[in-house]
Amino acid sequence: QTKRYKKPKDTFIINTSVLVTRKTSIKMAPPSSRTSLYSMCLSLAVLSHIATSFSFVPRSFDRSQRAFVESPPRRSSVMMAAENDPKRVVVIGNGMVGQRFMENLLKHDADKSKCIISTFCEEPRAAYNRVKLTSYFETLDPSSLSMTSEFDEEGRTPWYEENNVELLLNDKAVAMDTEAKTVTGASGKTIPYDVAVFATGSFPFVPPIPGRNRPGVFVYRTIEDLEAMLKYAKENNVKSAAVIGGGLLGLEAAKAVADMNATSHIIEFAPILMCRQIDQGGHNALVTKIEDMGLKVHCGARTESFVGTDGTTDDESDAPVAALRFSNEDWDDLPVQMVVVSCGIKPRDELARDAGIALGERGGVVVDEQLRTSASSVYAIGEIALYNNFIYGLIAPGYDMAKVCSQTVAAEELGINLDLDQEPAFTGADLSTKLKLLGCDVASFGENQPKPDDEDVTELVWNDPINNIYRKLIFNKAGTKLRGGILVGDAGDYTLLHRLSTQDGGLPENIAALLPPPSAQGAPAVSDEVPSDPSAQICSCNDVSRGTIEEAIVNLGIDKATLPAVKKCTEAGTGCGGCEPLVKSILKQQLESLGGSLSNSMCEHFSMSRPELMALVRTDADPSSVDSFEKILAKHGHGDGCEICKPAVASILASLVNGVIIDEGRDALQDTNDRSMANMQRGGSYSVVPRVPGGELTPEQLIVMGEVAKKYNLYTKITGAQRIDLFGAAKYQLPDIWEELGAVGLESGHAYGKALRTVKSCVGSTWCRYGVQDSVGFAIRVENRYKGVRSPHKMKSAVSGCVRECAEAQGKDFGMIATEHGYNLYVGGNGGVNPVHAELLARDIDEDTVIRYLDRYLMYYILTADKLERTAPWQMKLPGGKNGGGPIEHLKEVIIEDSLGICDELDRRMQHLVDTYHDEWAEVVKDPVRRAKFKQFVNSDENIPREKMIEFIDQRGQLRPTDWPADGQPQTNWQAPSDDVFARSEKSWVKVGTTSDFDPNVGSPILYGDSQLAVFNNAHRGEWYCTQNMCPHKQAFVLSQGIIGSFEGAPKVACPLHKKQFSLEDGHQFDGDLKLITFPVKIEGDDVMVELPAVEEVDAILGTNGLRVTKSDCIDITGDALKVPVRSSVSLVTDETGMRNTTLVH
Repeated sequence: QTKRYKKPKDTFIINTSVLVTRKTSIKMAPPSSRTSLYSMCLSLAVLSHIATSFSFVPRSFDRSQRAFVESPPRRSSVMMAAENDPKRVVVIGNGMVGQRFMENLLKHDADKSKCIISTFCEEPRAAYNRVKLTSYFETLDPSSLSMTSEFDEEGRTPWYEENNVELLLNDKAVAMDTEAKTVTGASGKTIPYDVAVFATGSFPFVPPIPGRNRPGVFVYRTIEDLEAMLKYAKENNVKSAAVIGGGLLGLEAAKAVADMNATSHIIEFAPILMCRQIDQGGHNALVTKIEDMGLKVHCGARTESFVGTDGTTDDESDAPVAALRFSNEDWDDLPVQMVVVSCGIKPRDELARDAGIALGERGGVVVDEQLRTSASSVYAIGEIALYNNFIYGLIAPGYDMAKVCSQTVAAEELGINLDLDQEPAFTGADLSTKLKLLGCDVASFGENQPKPDDEDVTELVWNDPINNIYRKLIFNKAGTKLRGGILVGDAGDYTLLHRLSTQDGGLPENIAALLPPPSAQGAPAVSDEVPSDPSAQICSCNDVSRGTIEEAIVNLGIDKATLPAVKKCTEAGTGCGGCEPLVKSILKQQLESLGGSLSNSMCEHFSMSRPELMALVRTDADPSSVDSFEKILAKHGHGDGCEICKPAVASILASLVNGVIIDEGRDALQDTNDRSMANMQRGGSYSVVPRVPGGELTPEQLIVMGEVAKKYNLYTKITGAQRIDLFGAAKYQLPDIWEELGAVGLESGHAYGKALRTVKSCVGSTWCRYGVQDSVGFAIRVENRYKGVRSPHKMKSAVSGCVRECAEAQGKDFGMIATEHGYNLYVGGNGGVNPVHAELLARDIDEDTVIRYLDRYLMYYILTADKLERTAPWQMKLPGGKNGGGPIEHLKEVIIEDSLGICDELDRRMQHLVDTYHDEWAEVVKDPVRRAKFKQFVNSDENIPREKMIEFIDQRGQLRPTDWPADGQPQTNWQAPSDDVFARSEKSWVKVGTTSDFDPNVGSPILYGDSQLAVFNNAHRGEWYCTQNMCPHKQAFVLSQGIIGSFEGAPKVACPLHKKQFSLEDGHQFDGDLKLITFPVKIEGDDVMVELPAVEEVDAILGTNGLRVTKSDCIDITGDALKVPVRSSVSLVTDETGMRNTTLVH
């Protein structure tokens, strides 16, 4: 038996083994902290001698068989530790290239046994697509740029935890010791490494222009840069801004400035824009396109200084920037209120320089073809790497470096056999690129600017100044080889031309036929020709061919082949994004060839989106035929439903019918929190948030909340929305808590639902000397009107009593700011991870008009938004106004002018929701049937306290659950046996209740000894199932609260914590390798019977006490420590910690 022991800092853990015969069991006692290493080694030697003398058979625990098996002869674990331990790979920088390196390396180390990865990330969020930075303005959602999946509130994504990668967020690497092999972060944390990889990228080059440190001067590199620019532009009413630099990054920055509704001036030192990619003809076409959009181009500009508002031109003044001054003769100052510098990049090599690693004369870490640096086991990739005296600033070469480096590290440093025909090598890269800059196609490929003395050149030029299209194709003299080209205005055939330039031959007999743009040949200017050759490269960033994409589509199948799925499988379109239209075209073609089509299905059970389903339900001539999930599923869907469509339909029903959400089987549709009317927290306990309209509370209500918190030992915190949150309640305690709160008029705050959360307010005119309206009174009126209204996503609001905006109304889904004449109404904003400023819908309107417009706005949103879509992204997707303007003009037409003729319906539906409001907590408290749904176990009045399932620790005088260990650590990813652990156990049928005890289409927990089980009554299928109630992912006893449904026809349950999907038939995980233990169920009359082994046997595996998550400093070095005790033929024992353990005799 392998045991883990707490260890003092800087000491070793010695794993000990049980050596057994048929009749004898010898155990080694755990070494004390005072035992010398010599004594421990001596003990091991003596025990080894004893084992040899008595012919003991060494045995080890086999995870797959969940049994002890004979082990091959081996040396001492002390002797083997160094050579068997995985190596630590430290990636310095978590940008696109660093992320790609880690993904590649993990593919080579598929079982994650050869390396452990740590990555320093100095930004506040994990890797994101910097190439698409400008598209941030389309959504203001950082997650839309994520390299893995959606960011959480800390800026992390699940990818790192799932792959056991240590992400050191907000921690810049500041020191490196290549002798000691350590890297130290700004946080002070030092990480030892076996292999280090520089992926620090570059930083914007800022010329030494006087005044460059003034307020209002920015660089363009990160999401934070964009957000700082947005904030400055708003706060300073920026109307005109200058972008220093007319290259690729400069034009991207110019678009960012234009997206802020400021006049954008592009300032370029060279005589033409993009001088490395295009020539004078391309420049002329590009400038015309750009200036047609309202931007201004100034080439040949020699910027002398940034002038401050005080007229100074030096570095001493901190006055904000007010103008650019040029040294050009006869050039006047250019008035601007903001400057964005985007003049190029410089490699971030300061850490390497300080570490003594060889650099190039002009910077960059010198690397060889395998990306090795001058330091042992240190590599460099991306924009920091200097190969052959050249820095590659594009993403495709960076990805090539990541691929070569990962192969080299895997083979040379980790000892992984990759079975490669030749040594991986980076020998340079194709710098061809296709971009859409400011709405204009710009592409260059091959040798687009041959040297002046190159005589083997023939050029064909297409110059169309009317349509602003310029194309130059460069051939050899003989016309048999396409060497390169420049395409501006129409690059629809870029893929074809680029492919021809990389191969010998293949040109048409009349090469001039390649010159006209597709738009001149009758084809749409934007439709890139999709190559039919399976070997044709579609994605140059990731070297993905058409054949690879087609194969992925076939493997996914018609139902699962979506654009995101294909991109994830193949990595096509995840780099610069330029090939995404091609990928989508191939997907469309391939699906049609398979008899399918591109789908916007909500899930496998509904072949339509939420707005489409909502439209069908709300316009049904017979509302009674669509007033339940079963009826809607029968009429518009198929199968059993799932955790995606059930909450969506629940939301539709709540918005149209508005019944109690846990009545008439609707509890089976509710997501994790709605079913319990409280927010599930770590460990399975809940938080309670009473409604506090407008933030106004009476002293009596405050006292009762305090008394409740003390009585139930709840962690108490003020929320960011003027409410009080009470954490740590067990589900069975919720009705009692609600009853005590309700006695003083406190209602449900719907913090658990996709509904109105709160209407925040300042004190307004009732107290504040600046207030011009009663913001508190109006906030209370608004909140009481819309409380309980369910919507596609949560909604927040605020009322500010004056233009000082203390309630931050412009950062809410809808907000009101008081004026002397009434209120300005703003809509479509939100804070949180993706902050968006709301837009002005109406000005100086009275309270009644605000309410009328809000009724219509909110109901229009409820009826037409997609599932889990906030008002901000929904609003952005709306069409523009008929007479110009963006979505806000469309909303004015619909809501104020009734352009669609639906205002009567919107008014009527919202009034129905207001009239049918009910306090959901009170509905439970007063009804014994509803209250019974909150019982902890249907078959027992016994309750297991929260502390028995997860350890609670003291934090600043209050209790909270201990931190979950990271995935892969002990107490996570509990492994159920691959076969039936109770196969040889004597079993009996145990009555666990009657059929009426188990609500239909949900899970219900039962107690068997000390074990928590979950019984699922799948009335839709007429089937019953029983599993463990503990989700193996985080050892939380919550599975009975998960939504049941089906996956490809097989019944499943989705864990309410992290949506892990488990089969209800055999317990296997659909989306991973975890497994549940299942038990047969049968119905005898009204009795529900489960076939179970003896209580003691089940408790040995699934007992609550043995699976309790605890705070521990134990470290499982070798990864072979038992996480779950396994019963055999001997008795169960309890150690000094109270944890069950077993002694196995073979």
